[in-house]
Amino acid sequence: MNKEELITYVREKEPNINQICVWKDGKEIFSEEWNGYRKTDCTHVMSATKSIVSLLVGIAVDMKLIRSTEEKVLSFFPDYKVKRGETTIQDVTIRHLLTMRAPYKGKGDPWSKVCSSEDWTSASLDFLGGRKGITDEFDYRTVCLHILSGILYKATGMKTVDFTNRYLFTPLGIPEHENYYAMNAEEHKQFTISKTPKGNIWFADPDGLGTPGYGLCMCAEDMARIGQLCLDKGLWQGNRIISEEWISEMTRPRPVDSKYFRGMQYGYLWWIIRPEKNIYAAIGNSGNVIYVDPEENIVVSVASYFKPTVFDRVDFIEDILLPYFR
Repeated sequence: MNKEELITYVREKEPNINQICVWKDGKEIFSEEWNGYRKTDCTHVMSATKSIVSLLVGIAVDMKLIRSTEEKVLSFFPDYKVKRGETTIQDVTIRHLLTMRAPYKGKGDPWSKVCSSEDWTSASLDFLGGRKGITDEFDYRTVCLHILSGILYKATGMKTVDFTNRYLFTPLGIPEHENYYAMNAEEHKQFTISKTPKGNIWFADPDGLGTPGYGLCMCAEDMARIGQLCLDKGLWQGNRIISEEWISEMTRPRPVDSKYFRGMQYGYLWWIIRPEKNIYAAIGNSGNVIYVDPEENIVVSVASYFKPTVFDRVDFIEDILLPYFR
């Protein structure tokens, strides 16, 4: 398959892909756009946002603003009123949130209750805990992860987007982002499903805290910069952005006992694709991916508009895209 054939394949077989960027040995070797997108246009990367937030938590830990991932969640919210009879919440740690092993009441994400509230962090805390106790079971959540944005704000004194711009995006040469606010449920929905290019924005709650489970908009080139930072174990052009220890712990595979995630394992908000090769990825719905392969020293980023039938796009990357570069 030559380059033109690859471009045609994507257009015909993977039509919701907007951009692909590939870096090898620290240099860009491929970049292409579809669907009228320019190289600098941004896409809502969906749950790949989670992986960026993992890096932010790591930076806060490195700065000793968070002592460790074993800190109890409620230690950051001394004014939160625990419901009568609720004891499990007292033992939930940051690590439980990062590994998707926090216990929650009910099944699925309570989107309506959280996103219609005045305080999304407190509304999410209301669902944390439950009668089962801490079982260490894998329970993938999105909106309830808003607790992490609350923790970052309490620990750093900075809104999510401001902390990200100063300590992650600007050092990597990624344009500064701004908060995006939806005035109603319909605007919230359109933000998610719109196929048109977006700017450098991050969906935020009424208090200006960026949603940690989704909502970040990036272009594929900037996604690749994030992947290269991880591939280089926290270094960017010789400058230490995040500790090597955090990258190692963040990408340490933890088993996922579920039939829904194609046998992948999980780190700190990063999917571990192939543990034996330490291949890992940030994955968002509709096929938004930052794919990192340390063995081949390669990073692949794919930005795609909303198409709910597409999940991880790992097969496309490994079976179609990467063979082109070998």
